[in-house]
Amino acid sequence: MLTSCAINGRAPYDALLTHGFVVDGQGHKMSKSKGNVIAPQKILDTLGADILRLWVASTDYSGELTISDEILKRVVEGYRRIRNTLRFLLANIADYDHAKHALPVEQWLAIDRYALALTQKLQDEVKADYERYEFHLIAQKLQGFCSEELGGFYLDILKDRLYTAGADSLARRSAQNALYHITHSLVRLMSPVLSFTGEEVWAVLSGKDDVSVFEEQWYALPDAAMSSVEISDWRAIRDVRELVNKKLEEQRAAGAIGSALQAEVDVFAGKDTYALLSKLNDDLRFVFITSRANVHLRDGGELEVKVTPSTHTKCDRCWHYRSDVGSDAAHPTLCGRCVSNLHGSGEARRYA
Repeated sequence: MLTSCAINGRAPYDALLTHGFVVDGQGHKMSKSKGNVIAPQKILDTLGADILRLWVASTDYSGELTISDEILKRVVEGYRRIRNTLRFLLANIADYDHAKHALPVEQWLAIDRYALALTQKLQDEVKADYERYEFHLIAQKLQGFCSEELGGFYLDILKDRLYTAGADSLARRSAQNALYHITHSLVRLMSPVLSFTGEEVWAVLSGKDDVSVFEEQWYALPDAAMSSVEISDWRAIRDVRELVNKKLEEQRAAGAIGSALQAEVDVFAGKDTYALLSKLNDDLRFVFITSRANVHLRDGGELEVKVTPSTHTKCDRCWHYRSDVGSDAAHPTLCGRCVSNLHGSGEARRYA
């Protein structure tokens, strides 16, 4: 059963001050007798208890602890990343009923299974950190996971599928299956530190106000059904995506494009990278979040990425620039994909 770390209220903070471990941002010892203390009650009143708890958890207690207004500002930013991630997760599983919409993992899209594998890795590491009382590592990993693995990669790519695919399509339900399990894992992992936020999230997940997340066990994630080779392949895809993002930003800064969706991307790669990217087919553009993405085989030389502004019309619904916008006279402002998702059989996706 989960347990809440004993860092509620002012008692632990006062204990740190009493033993002289807390210093301010300039390295000066903080002492009640000197009057240079940041009062715990002030933090509780202005920022909330979870900010104080996260500051305590984020600090390596084996050495001197530091606190200042600037440090607290960074703690608040880290907390907001976690909270905003949880809000996104909860919002996008609002119409998901696990009893009705659960799918075997083998039917999920590849990127959803990869996200599940990343969550399992995080959960294993954080549980081990709790066993060793390495709270500062837990805080770092939770913030990094929400910022990089989810916000900077998976959820960024997932938005198109969640917002444009058919409401009950396999593509969208696959995404929701992954989000459901990720949310259940995350809320348990964060609750011993962010107890009040954890209880808020659990009330939404359970639909009840009279239950507590601390009555739960660690979450049993389903097997992601991914080999080590598949996981390694996705790491390589992410490396290429980082290079594409760099080139997109250069074009954006030069004023050639506005959003990434206004761009078309051509990747020139050697045999191995070509084979890796080409198997994604049209899903590659969703990974890069561009309106078109093609990969070309080249002999020798470094990986090259070319970005050009699209000359096509923007779809009013998905915001992709496509040659088939207006191809259906009944829907002159929509691309063929959106017409199919709204009124036809829907698009087929396999990877992203």
